[in-house]
Amino acid sequence: MKATVPPAKRRRGPRLAVLALVFCSLLVPIAFLFNRFPAVYVTDERPEQEVNLPSFDRIGVETHSGVDREKQQGGSDVKPEKQDALEKIPSIDTVPSRVIRKPEVLPPPKIKKPKPLPIPDPVEHKKTVNKRPPRVPSADELEKAKACQLEFGSYCLWSIEHKEVMKDAIVKRLKDQLFVARSYYPSIAKLKGKETLTRELKQNIQEHERVLSESIVDADLPSFIKKKIEKMDRAIARAKSCTVDCINVDKKLRQILHMTDDEAHFHMKQSAYLYNLGVHTMPKSHHCLNMRLTVEYFKSATLDLDDSPVHNFNVPDHRHYVILSKNVLAASVVINSSVSSSEETRNVVFHVLTDAQNFYAMKHWFLRNAYRESAVHVINYEHLILENLPEFSMQQLYMPEEFRVFISSFERPTEKSRMEYLSVFSHSHFFIPEIFKDLKKVIVLDDDVIVQRDLSFLWNLDMGDKVNAAVRFCGLRMGQLRNLLGEEATYDPQSCAWMSGLNVINLEKWREYNVTENYLQLLDKFRSNDDEASLRAAALPISLLSFQNLIYPLNERLTLSGLGYHYGIEEEIIRTSTSLHYNGNMKPWLELGIPNYRKYWKRFLARDERFMDECNVSP
Repeated sequence: MKATVPPAKRRRGPRLAVLALVFCSLLVPIAFLFNRFPAVYVTDERPEQEVNLPSFDRIGVETHSGVDREKQQGGSDVKPEKQDALEKIPSIDTVPSRVIRKPEVLPPPKIKKPKPLPIPDPVEHKKTVNKRPPRVPSADELEKAKACQLEFGSYCLWSIEHKEVMKDAIVKRLKDQLFVARSYYPSIAKLKGKETLTRELKQNIQEHERVLSESIVDADLPSFIKKKIEKMDRAIARAKSCTVDCINVDKKLRQILHMTDDEAHFHMKQSAYLYNLGVHTMPKSHHCLNMRLTVEYFKSATLDLDDSPVHNFNVPDHRHYVILSKNVLAASVVINSSVSSSEETRNVVFHVLTDAQNFYAMKHWFLRNAYRESAVHVINYEHLILENLPEFSMQQLYMPEEFRVFISSFERPTEKSRMEYLSVFSHSHFFIPEIFKDLKKVIVLDDDVIVQRDLSFLWNLDMGDKVNAAVRFCGLRMGQLRNLLGEEATYDPQSCAWMSGLNVINLEKWREYNVTENYLQLLDKFRSNDDEASLRAAALPISLLSFQNLIYPLNERLTLSGLGYHYGIEEEIIRTSTSLHYNGNMKPWLELGIPNYRKYWKRFLARDERFMDECNVSP
């Protein structure tokens, strides 16, 4: 009789090594992507208590500035010896590599508190509550939601809204059987006289794995699946009847649970990577539109014409709006919504500051499209700074910076932490008085804002000695950022932060108080080097300190924020708001924008535009 040779055991080492290499290769782009968002973790505790500002290496960072809306940028690793320094500052894209020095701010003027701004259209301001029936989340759910938002940001909000309930009950049952069989198999294999049951369990496990590898929904399962389920049930019942060490079974079950959690977290990282890639990449149709407009500008017979016949864009008595944008459609929607909501547009001028790459596309768009009697002045910001203000090193156009802020309460620890997006001025905003030297007052609009009411009353606003009229954000107070602002800085710990989006700027007072000079001094103290990460990391403290005691508080009803991340805003509040601010990750011009809010933005898109049709930009 010929002796049978037992099959050689498969070496699992090479397979595990290959799997490890594949896993590491997938982590590399994820590490680059999530090293992006400036995030600050604060609490509403008293000013004398310590504030926990998280380090950059454990928080996915999101920014919406300049190229970030068009492409994805990478990050860098953080060395252990620099961790203490990074714990004290919020970061943008990549964290500065040195500790920021304590700033010395020029003493702000002592000014009497101004009267609050009256709103001509009084509407009762309601709290933004979700229409869904309230459900009290458990402590475990709160902790998981907090950890998810710290790591992935607004992706967690998006994934909750788009969560799909598993309806394939048979597939779920197969997976449950597989987990139980795997937990019993090692203990049964050690028992003497149970070789037949061991082989049966092993065979059933292999058959279940094969079926699940080919089928992910009930419709894909083979017709004989019920027999396999019954067969597995009998094998599991026999295994449970055996006397086994419960500790070993428990350990195996916990091991499987941890492996499943790791696999779920890995897939969540993959999904979050694709989500962030979608929200930070310019849509293909928008890129096509920019290219077509640029090419057409140089081919057009109107090349020699200026924006309008001998138009003086710097008449101080006119109403001047300033918009910083690199997105043609976004800028056009801001202007169209403002004009559509205004009763008088004869002396209205919109100044669009853009970069060299988008300048000709912007110029040609506004040559083709008229907005009632208003004038649109497109400015190449980078060329203007280089030619007329060479002493300033900030030649690149920076968009308004947005910071992810996490707010929790020590007094109510079971209450869910809130994630908010705080938008502030970028470095480019501080050169507006130098660009418009003949103007006395301007209204600055972000390009993710739409206007639904007439803003003409703002031009009659008496700001007193204030410089910047803005909506305050009292969820974050200066005292909570003392580790960021520095001990030597002069500020009121109880004063609120403020939001960009819709700001009235008194340029005369700006020049009188030397705000730009103060900004340059703070910039030298806050940035650790000349790279872009350090510059953008300094935007939050510089914006808050530069306008200390110079903020005129606008009524909160003037701007409704959060339409780029908050799913629970009531439609009635949106319709009655003076302006809407889509701050956050899910911008309205993206497919990932919140559908219920996108319709308010899309109604101001241009209609019957040839280039939009050619590039499949759907209004």
